[in-house]
Amino acid sequence: MLISDIPQDVLARFRRGGVIPAHPLALTAARVLDARRQRALSRYYLDAGAIGLAVGVHTTQFAIRQQGLYARVLELAAEEAEAHGSRPFLVGGVMGRTDQAVAEAETARALGYHAVLLGLAGLNDVAEDALVDHCRAVAATMPVFGFYLQPAVGGRRLSRNFWEQFAAIENVVAIKAAPFNRYHTLDVVHGVVAASAEDRVTLYTGNDDHIVADLLTEFRIPRDGGAVPVRFRGGLLGHWCVWTRKAVELMEEIRDRPEARSVSEWLAMDALTTEANGVLFDVENDFVGCIAALHEVLRRQGLLEGTWCLDPDEAMGPGQEARLDRLLSEHPELTDDAFVAANLDRWLG
Repeated sequence: MLISDIPQDVLARFRRGGVIPAHPLALTAARVLDARRQRALSRYYLDAGAIGLAVGVHTTQFAIRQQGLYARVLELAAEEAEAHGSRPFLVGGVMGRTDQAVAEAETARALGYHAVLLGLAGLNDVAEDALVDHCRAVAATMPVFGFYLQPAVGGRRLSRNFWEQFAAIENVVAIKAAPFNRYHTLDVVHGVVAASAEDRVTLYTGNDDHIVADLLTEFRIPRDGGAVPVRFRGGLLGHWCVWTRKAVELMEEIRDRPEARSVSEWLAMDALTTEANGVLFDVENDFVGCIAALHEVLRRQGLLEGTWCLDPDEAMGPGQEARLDRLLSEHPELTDDAFVAANLDRWLG
């Protein structure tokens, strides 16, 4: 499957930019898949205005592979996307050594996904040139969405030269920059421009500590005696799997009406978004409770029945729930509780 095989209207909407939530996993108290609530989550995101879904990624829990749930979870989201009619851009997470990553890409392709988010965690012992070969092998199966993951959660430092080589792969459709580091983010942007790939490779932010500022910034990268303007067009974020309607409203304002706020107001929103993310992703405890806290928000809204993860020891970190309570008390405007309450019964139906 090539980029040219993606329906043109789906690809155009993706390149214009928007919200792509990283899809959580709905489980029962027995820690088995709750298909009803898994479907409800997809319906929520699509009704909220998300332009795509990312499934089989970190927020979906990597252990779905060991539990034999990978294909089923991707299938449920694909079925809901088909039924919804908004023609969302579907991203399947793939990972592991080349054989595993290619096999997962083949599964995603068979289920109607448009691209795969290629995780490189676990390949930190592979030299960059060999890593590019790995990416090419996956790109031979279907369009690739690159992923620069921060070292704190299993990623590695990748050079500007790597990103230039990666962006030069013809079947690379996008890159999610999530190194949580401004210098390393610039390496991605420079690499794309050096490869003359800025029109083909769409940039999405995954920098949880800089979401709003990433989306507002126009990078001007020197090339051939001029300056090439490059922007992040959207976000593929675990943060955006909660309060998704508010994320869509914010994304639309940034994209369509940036003059609606002053520079200082936008910087204040960037700081508040980072503060909220710090609570949700349990920065205080080095990200221990990041998935469970997202589940807790969805549980309080009624979308999930509990906060259960596949690993019975995975839970919110010490003090995290109190920090979440304080955040919601001080900033109720962050939530989309009313939107969820008005639609919950239909999504669960």
